Amino acid sequence: MAHLEDQFQPTIPSAEPTGYGLRLRAWDSRSDADADAWLRGLSDPDFRRWNTPVKLVEGIEDARESLRLRAEWDAEGRSVSFRVTDATSGGTLGHIGVNDIDDLLRTARVGYWVLPEARGRGVATRALRLAARHAFAELGLYRLELGHALGHGASCRIAERCGFGYEGTLRGAMFEAGRHDAFRDVHLHGRLATDPEPAPEPDPEQGPGNVTARATP
Repeated sequence: MAHLEDQFQPTIPSAEPTGYGLRLRAWDSRSDADADAWLRGLSDPDFRRWNTPVKLVEGIEDARESLRLRAEWDAEGRSVSFRVTDATSGGTLGHIGVNDIDDLLRTARVGYWVLPEARGRGVATRALRLAARHAFAELGLYRLELGHALGHGASCRIAERCGFGYEGTLRGAMFEAGRHDAFRDVHLHGRLATDPEPAPEPDPEQGPGNVTARATP
């Protein structure tokens, strides 16, 4: 009889998921442009208002080290990290990661952010839809979770538009802004592979503005 842990092995394909005008590509810690984009994303005031990483990224070397750590997690099958790019120009728009992959339960947590200059174009919504489709169809996951700080209403709306229903409030489940000694509540959203595909979005150029959601740099 097969062991439960042998029944599921995540598949990490080399293809770059493409759709909704986006292409999800790997980050490269050796790239000056990638490190700069990572630094700008994680040091952006709006990101830091809603997210407090365990280790703050304060400079370019911090950014490179953070990206190297991400690459290690990806290689170990703990996460899959993507640089969100424009499918036509190739320009970096933000980040989305399928994090904390549990091989046994086939679950993971999604985190993402959008660079300031890319907001207002539906990037977060489109990236989340594309990453969720990839996670279910290609990675073989069954459940995805998305958590964001209580009060971040825009994140709630993005989650709902992407088929992540609100499931409850987790008390004291993430750090307060800029602190590691105080905690705040988190709204939990979830989506299953068996849930219906969310309704199509309007033209991204006419769509609602973007926000960041809880991320795990």
